Amino acid sequence: MRYYFKKTSLVLFACLQAACSSAQTPEPEAPGAEPAEPSAAAAPASEKPGDNPAQSDINISDEIMSACGLSETEAHFGYNSANVQASDREVMKKLADCFTTGKLKGRTMRLVGHADPRGEPEYNMVLGGRRADNVGGAIMKEGLPEAQVTTTSRGETEARGTDEASWEKDRRVDILLAEAE
Repeated sequence: MRYYFKKTSLVLFACLQAACSSAQTPEPEAPGAEPAEPSAAAAPASEKPGDNPAQSDINISDEIMSACGLSETEAHFGYNSANVQASDREVMKKLADCFTTGKLKGRTMRLVGHADPRGEPEYNMVLGGRRADNVGGAIMKEGLPEAQVTTTSRGETEARGTDEASWEKDRRVDILLAEAE
């Protein structure tokens, strides 16, 4: 009886694993992955026509922009992407410097990742989290201690877009100043 139960359990597990692995939604890129440079030659198969990684962004709160001396600068995410663009390294460095030696020295930043509504809710929650983690990783790579960064995801819960132009605004990471303790 015990052998039969183990064998049946293994067969059920294998069937469930096979069924779950047939999902069509690809995994978002892992946090900490090196930023990918967009290629003008061909869009990845995961991108839809009209998706433009240069048109989704990192929203830095006005309070942080003012304290850190930042102008209107954006980092970008493409459809189904969590990569921070290499061109945004300067902004990440300014943020790290501001929170380590500048006006916001010792304060904590809160990173909130978002996604457009086109994927499954669970997938979008993970994707938003990976976006926030990647922005945090990029800032920490520039010198900000891990203890000064918190990340979370809102996934698609605050998405308002109905077409590509408005979905671009849904793919973002908000950088906010955490409440002082």
